[in-house]
Amino acid sequence: MRLGLALGYWGRGPSADQVPLAREAERLGYDSVWTAESWGSDAFTPLAWIAAHTTRIRLGTAVAQMAARSPTTTAMHALTLDHLSGGRMLLGLGLSGPQVVEGWYGRPFPRSPLTATREYVDVVRQVLRRAAPVAVDGRFHPLPYRGPDATGLGKPLKPITHPLRPDLPVLLGAEGPKNVAQTTRIADGWLPLYWAPSRPEVYGPAVQDLPAGFLVAPMAQVRVCADVAAGLLPVKAMLGFYIGGMGHAARNFHADLMARMGYADEARRIQELFLSGRREEAVRAVPDAFADEISLVGPRERIAERLESWRKSPITDLLALTSDPRTLRVLAELNS
Repeated sequence: MRLGLALGYWGRGPSADQVPLAREAERLGYDSVWTAESWGSDAFTPLAWIAAHTTRIRLGTAVAQMAARSPTTTAMHALTLDHLSGGRMLLGLGLSGPQVVEGWYGRPFPRSPLTATREYVDVVRQVLRRAAPVAVDGRFHPLPYRGPDATGLGKPLKPITHPLRPDLPVLLGAEGPKNVAQTTRIADGWLPLYWAPSRPEVYGPAVQDLPAGFLVAPMAQVRVCADVAAGLLPVKAMLGFYIGGMGHAARNFHADLMARMGYADEARRIQELFLSGRREEAVRAVPDAFADEISLVGPRERIAERLESWRKSPITDLLALTSDPRTLRVLAELNS
């Protein structure tokens, strides 16, 4: 099992710790470093900055949101950063949800998410292969554009820049069983959310029969500390925000996943509290047991014991969400 460093997205502003953390992770033998985006900082620019200050560690987006860019634009970002970093790019993509797609990006959330994702990946693959001008007779991402307001003058193009790697890895963030199953067919890897190593079945039967060489790279908060309950508080804060506020009360993919994991009543309660403005109560309503099974928190000995179940599961890469250099070092020592 390889290790990655997950930096997430910026909060109020950039952190001065990100480049030193990435360099320390590289020194410790971590395989990759990952950035994200929501409705603030973007995923690609920080990776370019990190690439300039590192030499070996791979650079991943977990995730770049599809609604933020046309698929050709995303492919341009990926091939550009792949060149600048000497072939270290890992392109992680995610569809997000209606709240963000329509509320922030001003685009309609696709009524057929699987089809929209499949077309998006097809376009990215065509750009990176550069075998022919990119053309897709698609419902969501047609190229050339052929909508009712089209001029009819568009023609298929292929990138001027020759991609460094036509097989640049593409990973998808997927939660529902059908989405996970499609991911195993069209992508090189999967970025699971809320991975619990003891019960991968919540993601559907596709997890039991993964293609050879397929990457499974869940993100988990990792924290070396003496007090487990206190160490779980940041995990619960993250869950309270995602389950309570990252989506509509009637359509929240994160809450749906928590429900499939056996916490349906708790997920509804978290949403009710968060959406009524009682955010601290929403965080307290997150069960410690749920926060604990999707993270690695506690003394070194406890993390060492629990890490075994992660290694025995189908995952290939553990993306550690931490800003603590000591935790990075301990995890590297335990995984060596």
